[in-house]
Amino acid sequence: MTDLEFLDHAERLLAGIETSCDRLNDDTDADVDNQRVGGMITLTFPNRSQIVVNLQKPLHEVWLAARCGGFHYKFDGTLWMDTKGQGEFWQSLSRYASEQAGQELVFAQL
Repeated sequence: MTDLEFLDHAERLLAGIETSCDRLNDDTDADVDNQRVGGMITLTFPNRSQIVVNLQKPLHEVWLAARCGGFHYKFDGTLWMDTKGQGEFWQSLSRYASEQAGQELVFAQL
């Protein structure tokens, strides 16, 4: 994958996170704040816990840091998959955000 291909896929991922947050805030009482600075998005939950998603451009990875730990994802041509076999990005983000929000939240690429 070229740098430009990575950035294209990664940009779609970050935009999808922002769109998911907007949808969740409209459809639920989750009140997830999302702030983006360049290639990093910080999700802040009402209990002040955070999830940070940021791009690691030299490695062509997306890193996710949640209360339960840190995870690295690579695009496999179709999905962003954890580099240590822990699953797909959107499922993982949904699980970790649900844990931190105390309610079920479903993040998805639209």
